[in-house]
Amino acid sequence: MENIELIDWEKMNGLIPVITQEAGTNEVLMLAYMDKEALDLTLKTKKAHYYSRSKQRIWQKGESSGHTQEVQEILVDCDNDTVLLKVKQNGVACHTGRKSCFFTNLETKEEISKVEVDTTAAYGVIDTLYHVIQERKNEDPKKSYTAKLLKGKQNSMLKKIVEEAGELTFAVKDDDTDEIIYEAADVTYHVLVALASKNISPDRIKQELARRFGMSGIEEKNSRVEE
Repeated sequence: MENIELIDWEKMNGLIPVITQEAGTNEVLMLAYMDKEALDLTLKTKKAHYYSRSKQRIWQKGESSGHTQEVQEILVDCDNDTVLLKVKQNGVACHTGRKSCFFTNLETKEEISKVEVDTTAAYGVIDTLYHVIQERKNEDPKKSYTAKLLKGKQNSMLKKIVEEAGELTFAVKDDDTDEIIYEAADVTYHVLVALASKNISPDRIKQELARRFGMSGIEEKNSRVEE
């Protein structure tokens, strides 16, 4: 932990930006953040660990996809508030399946690198859909239904959750399996849109469900009352 104290944690409110480069080429792969524990784990394991602001937890790069980063060198900048990781990237660094997270030209909006790996299976359809929804935030509402929901009135966005939930209940009541699946997918999509509007990763919902696992419904409700 001694080396970690070189970082000016107080100035950075406990989180430091981390630039990650491919050690062999110096290609910039991604920008992420670390807290003390993530940096300590990185130093001890020589595997890149970060702190996810959206998931609100520490994660090892590649924990879902298997696309891990083997740390070759860790450098700190002159102000002691930014870290540069030089890594051996196994697979791709970006959740989109591209080698680097930096693939869009800001002026032309041209994508300068192509998808190398289909990451849908690795990350799961829910996480993949959530990231797609996040990407739609900057698109034209006239061309993207998701952008229209996110840039429109909040009440309109939330009303869709209520509408789709109502349609799901009717499908269940009618005992129509195909319709139940279809409407449940619609509800899931609109819930993810609402989460994306608040930048809440579905991983945090998984964490909450995991917290409740093994706890009775009565105990869970009582815990909320006590809080």
